[in-house]
Amino acid sequence: MEKVVVVGCGSYMDQGYGCPGEWRCLKAAAQGDGTFENPSQVIGFVKCECPGRTVVPSIGMAMKLSEIKPDKIYLSSCLANAVPGCPYTGAKDLADIIEKKTGIGVVVGTHDYH
Repeated sequence: MEKVVVVGCGSYMDQGYGCPGEWRCLKAAAQGDGTFENPSQVIGFVKCECPGRTVVPSIGMAMKLSEIKPDKIYLSSCLANAVPGCPYTGAKDLADIIEKKTGIGVVVGTHDYH
């Protein structure tokens, strides 16, 4: 089973827009829906905090605490499809930064649930 970390939009999580690190990403991972190719074990759910400076260290801490290196990192659908979008960086740019710093492949988006 693939081990993954999901990065959610902290602003969406804090404002209660239906993404508190919630069931949609977890369900998609468990069932292998959306962008998950197979059922996956979520070993960490990290909140991206504006302006995004702490996301890479937070991923590192999640890996340290779980004692597992993830196979992939997923940017949640709320982060990838935010309206209005992030004023600091686009999802693709954030994915590139995370991938460069961690050496782990990043997938943009998690599910198509509404």
